[in-house]
Amino acid sequence: MNPLHKVVIIEGCRTPFLRSGTDYMDLLSYQLGGFAIKGLLKKTGIDPQLIDGVVLGNVIANVKTPNVAREAALVAGIPQKVPCRTVSQACISANRAIADACQEIMTGQADIMIAGGIDHTSDAPIQFPRKMRKKLFLAQKLKGLGDGLKFLTGLRFSDFIPERPAIAEYTTNKAMGADCDIMAARFGIPRAEQDAYAVRSHQMAAQAQEKGFLTEEMVRVKLPPKFKEIQTDNGIRADSKIEKLARLRPAFDKKFGTLTAANSSFLTDGASAVLLMSEEKAKALGFIPKAEVVDYVFTGQRLEDELLLGPAYAVSKLLDRQKMTFNDIDVIEFHEAFAGQILSNLKALASEDFAVNELGLKKALGEVPMEKFNLWGGSLSIGHPFGATGGRLLTTTCNRLKHEKGTYGLLAACAAGAHGHAMLIKTLS
Repeated sequence: MNPLHKVVIIEGCRTPFLRSGTDYMDLLSYQLGGFAIKGLLKKTGIDPQLIDGVVLGNVIANVKTPNVAREAALVAGIPQKVPCRTVSQACISANRAIADACQEIMTGQADIMIAGGIDHTSDAPIQFPRKMRKKLFLAQKLKGLGDGLKFLTGLRFSDFIPERPAIAEYTTNKAMGADCDIMAARFGIPRAEQDAYAVRSHQMAAQAQEKGFLTEEMVRVKLPPKFKEIQTDNGIRADSKIEKLARLRPAFDKKFGTLTAANSSFLTDGASAVLLMSEEKAKALGFIPKAEVVDYVFTGQRLEDELLLGPAYAVSKLLDRQKMTFNDIDVIEFHEAFAGQILSNLKALASEDFAVNELGLKKALGEVPMEKFNLWGGSLSIGHPFGATGGRLLTTTCNRLKHEKGTYGLLAACAAGAHGHAMLIKTLS
């Protein structure tokens, strides 16, 4: 890319990520987003009047706040004059929000943007069956007692049975976990390897938590009405052991599957926010950026058998365009939807056959160096609020580059709809 203006990352933060149905249960989505944005403003000390726009990703939309970015920004103290918008691209919604914000800065439409995402699975809207929704919609036209009685007598018990929410691909009608079971089998990823990777994720996250690395990227949340303080993620299991995981039954394909509740990411509530500026504006205001955005790509794959292979496609395309290899990268952060998904993508990136026949490359990128990979844990342990994970990935990559004194950072993620994303960032010399 040759943007007119270089985009720099000033700071990023997130709320603690909590298992759905726990302490965030009584909040609304916009409130979580407000905590993240307000925390970012406090962390950076920037004047809210200087913000040119807010872009947040979101997957599970609340009917009352369809443009949740606007409500989150207002409750955080962003002025009403600042335009806000919400974007959605499944699990890479925050990645898309960040990219959109970058484009506004690159083209000179804005100087300072806040981007990130929110998802609050605990607040997922539960729907009546379609036939009931139709009856309720038509009921708006009822007139008089007679119409009311006719409507009531036409109701059936089955009308009141809510539709159970499911994480399934609309086009194929398959659960994402079922797709991953198939992909893990295709790439020959046994159950034991998946369980071992899940244990690694939890142990890495526990170590990072103990060292204060995860706390560094978080803002504390005080929950009304008693203002209980939340300051740590609650999904990390420091005592994870392969022997325990091996006893769990498959979660999707009950007979032949290798995915379990322990080697899959869990439903999570949380929000993230990142402050982006043009390099010129950062210098003028005296901010010291953590990194610059070098390049990023979004990809689409086959829904039938490549739903979660986005990182393999996106990373290959990005590094090929930049004429780089994994040897040039210091910090690597991939979203962990499932252990089987991560291991399949790592195997695909190392496969000469996949590189030539699927990616159209002359050779494979090669083995991903695990000594650079997800060293502070990942979505399997920290959690995965669908619309917010991209903000966590970028913040973690920046912070790891600082702590590890690296130069280049690479982040990538898969998403429902068979999409992928990868971004390359670089510390400023």
